[in-house]
Amino acid sequence: MKMPSVKNMEKYAELALRTGVNLQKDQLLMINSTIAGAEFTRIVARKAFEMGAKDVHINWGDDELTRMKYEHADQETLSNVPEWQKQQYTYFAEQGAAILSIRSTDPDLLKGIDAGKVAAATKARSEAMSKFRDYTMNDRIQWSIVSIPIPKWAQKIFPDKDEDTAVENLWEQIFSIVRVDREDPIAAWEEHNQTLIKAREYLNKKQYKKLVYKAPGTDLEVALPEGHIWKGGPAKTVKEGVQFNPNMPTEEVFTAPHKYGVNGKVSSTKPLNYGGNVIDKFTLTFQEGKVVDFTAEEGEETLKHLLETDEGSRRLGELALVPHESPISQSGLIFYNTLYDENASCHLALGKAYPNNMTGGSNMSEEELDQNGVNDSLSHVDFMMGSGELDIDGVLADGTEEPVMRKGSWAISFE
Repeated sequence: MKMPSVKNMEKYAELALRTGVNLQKDQLLMINSTIAGAEFTRIVARKAFEMGAKDVHINWGDDELTRMKYEHADQETLSNVPEWQKQQYTYFAEQGAAILSIRSTDPDLLKGIDAGKVAAATKARSEAMSKFRDYTMNDRIQWSIVSIPIPKWAQKIFPDKDEDTAVENLWEQIFSIVRVDREDPIAAWEEHNQTLIKAREYLNKKQYKKLVYKAPGTDLEVALPEGHIWKGGPAKTVKEGVQFNPNMPTEEVFTAPHKYGVNGKVSSTKPLNYGGNVIDKFTLTFQEGKVVDFTAEEGEETLKHLLETDEGSRRLGELALVPHESPISQSGLIFYNTLYDENASCHLALGKAYPNNMTGGSNMSEEELDQNGVNDSLSHVDFMMGSGELDIDGVLADGTEEPVMRKGSWAISFE
């Protein structure tokens, strides 16, 4: 696999460590990566030690071995998550480690595998990681996700290119989108974060009662809980106040919808890569917050299993606003990778809401979150429904409607 210049990889690694997880001196770092990304991961680890990391622990993954296991293991085996794996993640979280995930997976990795097997394994892992997920979804630790190319992912995006050219093109796109191609990427991210902070502050002052979405195939009303909080860009750990960027790239501001207040129909605008399979051209019909009907031209069985994960997987846990002129959108590419595609488009998420999208939510019990309209689930799956044809109106407490987005772009000024 052809690699980019060492200089750019080192700039990317430093950006992930300083702006992504914001690694502190004498802090532990846990990296989730793939053997296909070993060269970049070693650069990240070396830089982490140079920055004063106490230790760096790597969890390696391998697409070929993952596929092999799904082909040969039975559902019971796939649904068994060893106790040591659960304890490993919880241990690092309890030690206050920073968690960096370097994602690079074949979008068609599990194509042709029994959807029931994939659903059972995904649910089991979600259950096993629920305690660890409480740390990340409540900003109790620093965490971040970045991506690097692998040949099968690159050739999914650039099917007419040979392997080396496809990988090279994807590196170029990633470096551009995450601002590594700038002279000072860290300063560029500081400026970008300020833009997202202004947007979320504006929306938090507005406290819209609901948002109304209209586009071809979409006519949806989404109520917002009283006391909802918009987030986006950088986050801060609740105890130490260390700033970090959970997603790189990120172009969104997001909040929690009211789990019982979603009505109407929404149509996807980009493929969803879920569980090693692609779900595409799908619609969801909501009634009092719950999906009551759905269709999909591709991956309908996978979508069915996703919706059947648990009671909360049929309800929304996030709504995110992304302007159509985001760098990912303007690339004109479909990335078949949620981290990238969700930042090209307004999106919604089925499943668990971030408790800290509600005032006091991180300290609420499950019952209190439910009473405030905050969804709970083992799943949290973003899907893209924005486009250059999407209009969104905000409805204030007094019933006044005002434009929030027109043709996919902001209709409001944050200055």
